[in-house]
Amino acid sequence: MRTTESEFIVKKILAIVAVVSTLLITGCSQVGSAATVGSIKISQATVQGSIDAILAARQGVDTSSMQLETGEALNRGQLRFHLLTVLLREVGKELKLSISKAEIDTRRQSILTQVGGEASLPNALVGAGIAPNDFDQYIEAISLSDKISAALTASGVLQTDLGTQIQKLVVAKANELGVTVNPRYGKWDATVADVVASDSASSAVTPATK
Repeated sequence: MRTTESEFIVKKILAIVAVVSTLLITGCSQVGSAATVGSIKISQATVQGSIDAILAARQGVDTSSMQLETGEALNRGQLRFHLLTVLLREVGKELKLSISKAEIDTRRQSILTQVGGEASLPNALVGAGIAPNDFDQYIEAISLSDKISAALTASGVLQTDLGTQIQKLVVAKANELGVTVNPRYGKWDATVADVVASDSASSAVTPATK
């Protein structure tokens, strides 16, 4: 898929977020939770459903030239995707921004045109690491990024600073709500605001105290 500015911003946030404050890092105490953002639970079933769908989709396309996540990296990547979506939604709520089904449908059609139609979509989604059942959620995330970017631009933020400013909003919201990550996926690293690999001595295994 052709990368738009919003898609680039979302991927940038997914990869690394500069952090200036300490986020809550604990093991996930709720049985069945992959992670929580405040009172919002992301279940292990949700994350596993994304992983299973991605692995199934790979069976139907030629992946020989693709660099694809596997194993623990795939697990972390899918949890990261769901965490970021929740955080973007929460930032959107604060700014009174939301995405309607009609907007998702319109953006979906635009992406289909970009990739060459419905028949080409499976290959594009596999290459992008997006589960078919998460496509609408992905569209919601990049559309929210669009609207947040527009709001920031209207407030005087320069185009070149949009990525950094969106990162700051996401980090602030994560700090406000508190993020927990189940140690089976890794830990929520305060220095990069990302789900990263954990070892037996990490704070994701031994809950940190506030």
